[in-house]
Amino acid sequence: MFHKAALLAFSLLAIVHGQQVGTQTAETHPTMTWQQCTASGCTDVQGTVVLDSNWRWLHTTSGYTNCYTGNTWNATLCPDGTTCAQNCALDGADYEGTYGITTSGNALTMKFVTDSTQKNIGSRVYMLADDSNYEMFKLLNQEFTFDVDVSNLPCGLNGALYFSQMDADGGMSKYATNKAGAKYGTGYCDSQCPRDIKFINGEANVEGWVSDANDPNAGTGMYGTCCGEMDVWEANSISAAYTPHPCTVDEQTRCSGEDCAINSRYDGLCDPDGCDFNSFRMGDTSFYGPSMTVDTSSKFTVVTQFLTDNNSTTGTLSEIRRLYVQNGQV
Repeated sequence: MFHKAALLAFSLLAIVHGQQVGTQTAETHPTMTWQQCTASGCTDVQGTVVLDSNWRWLHTTSGYTNCYTGNTWNATLCPDGTTCAQNCALDGADYEGTYGITTSGNALTMKFVTDSTQKNIGSRVYMLADDSNYEMFKLLNQEFTFDVDVSNLPCGLNGALYFSQMDADGGMSKYATNKAGAKYGTGYCDSQCPRDIKFINGEANVEGWVSDANDPNAGTGMYGTCCGEMDVWEANSISAAYTPHPCTVDEQTRCSGEDCAINSRYDGLCDPDGCDFNSFRMGDTSFYGPSMTVDTSSKFTVVTQFLTDNNSTTGTLSEIRRLYVQNGQV
């Protein structure tokens, strides 16, 4: 599951998703610098981030009428999945004003709640290699490192950074009805085979759609979207875990019925629980938290190493190792 992955960050609540491209708001990706390193040193990479399409405004291609309002599809514009994909467009995003997403140099800041014209809760962004493709990371025999500040992230919230086996172009080349692609954050999948994704494989997930009685913005359709997932970081200021989730499929795959684990959690294409490591649950109750060994009241560095059996990028994954660095101490 580690030969091909796209980076994701801070996944919380799904709102809206489409496949055509709207023209009401220009899509300008926030820039973010990151580094590729070897034993001889590091090189800056000038990248950008893109908002997941599930959070975007979805409206008719000919105007402003919503294709999806609250947790309900517009039956006229979306009588079926293919027609909906033809009739509806997702638009560009006001990253800071609407979603509370900002970048500065090599730093990404994501606010949980943003009050603008309408209140937005949560967001999910991906790293882009260019305007049409996600940045793809090959993890075998490699190390992935980032700094994080969770001091203002309390218990009950999840600031997540993880890899997912999405298509590099967001599925645009596979599905003719997907005109938006990675530029607009399409093609999401994970090991939960989520069925709340509004468009899967270039078609609207309208068939069998059931609005969520407890969430005014969400629902579930007939289809889910599955792929391998590596949760590098699911954490707040109180607890943290990292978790690999394998699947029986090796790429983004649309599921239905028991392949989505509708009736039994463990009958689907993927392992929804995964094999997680949480230091508190493993017995070290003073390792992670405010004023503990890893002091979450200030910034620290998270290092994740993907070791192979022959110490090469062609080997078999044998261990996922976690290190923390804070105030110069490992």
